[in-house]
Parts: sequence; structure tokens; C-alpha cells
Amino acid sequence: MDIKIQPMGDYQTNCYIVTINDKDLIIDPGVNAFSWIKGNVKNPIAILNTHGHFDHVWSNQEIKDNYNIKLYIPKDDEFMLTLDPYNLGMPPSYADILVNPDEELDIEGIKIKFHHFPGHTPGCSAIQIDKHLFSGDFIFRGTIGRFDFPNSDAKLMKQSLNKILKWNEDFHIYPGHGDKTTLRSEIQTLKQWEKHI
Repeated sequence: MDIKIQPMGDYQTNCYIVTINDKDLIIDPGVNAFSWIKGNVKNPIAILNTHGHFDHVWSNQEIKDNYNIKLYIPKDDEFMLTLDPYNLGMPPSYADILVNPDEELDIEGIKIKFHHFPGHTPGCSAIQIDKHLFSGDFIFRGTIGRFDFPNSDAKLMKQSLNKILKWNEDFHIYPGHGDKTTLRSEIQTLKQWEKHI
């Protein structure tokens, strides 16, 4: 597995290209992501969104149309794909596959699971590929995602933290912003937040 990372736009939102067996998965193509993606993919097969916030989905439709590939998003965040709440000019995008909470998928032989961790958004998910977790805006290095936005929910964030704290395995975590980390490294931070909320 090869993982390429490029922060995009004013919020430095991490866009990922995950290459397995010469197949490229594009995760969270943010603002103006297309030119970087174009220079770094050979065989793109799908676009995966961790959640629906504009800085993670901005380039969805441009990439989808250019490569004729399917867009996957957690079903509870689909409504965000056509909203431009901050009037920034976000191009709307249209999902092909609405992913159910905790659904496991097989995309051309690659096993993927969307772990549902609502709180930051209703559909917020961490995408698992092998021992790698693309956590979107759920977990960052040293902190967690905000839960004071419209459509955020502190009670659901607390439940999501409680859910992941029951996991026994370690994972490499690739967040939506900032540096990568591991689940084991973040356990104490997650416990503190779970008590705080």
C-alpha cells in the first residue's frame, strides 16, 4: 500500500491517494485538489468522503466527471454535497453510493469499512483500509474534531469516543488535518475528551 498526502486550501485539508495493487482510491478531495490528483494517479477507481464538509468534498464532481468513477459518502452527510453554507462557491457533487453506518465494502477487491463516528457531522466516519484509519475530522493528533458547528452534536461525539475507546487493536491514523498518528498514541486524549463532553 502506498499513501500520498497533500493538504488543500485555506484549511489545509488532507487529501489522500491510497494505491493498492495499482488501483488508486481518492479520499477527501478538497479545494483545488484536481491538479495534484491528476499528477499522482494512474488508475483511480473511487472517491471516498469521510464526511460532507465543504473543505473535504470541494473537488468531488470535477474528479468524478474526469475519471468516470463513483463517489461514496456516508448517507447521513449526503445533504451537504449540494449546500454552500458559507457562500464560498463550492461546486455541488452527487454521490453514487450512500454508505450505511459501519458498512463494509469491497471496491474492486479492496476491503474498506466506514466506521460511523457521528458528532462532528451526522455521518462522520473513519475509513478503514487494512490497519490504516482515515479519520476525517473525528480524531486528530492530540485532539478531536469540533462539535459546535451546525449539524454537530456533542452527545453523539461523546458516544463515538466511547465506541472507539472499546477498540483493542492499534491503527495508523491519517486525519483530515495535520499530522498522522496512531490510535494507541491518542487513547489518553480521547479519554480526556470523553470525560469532558
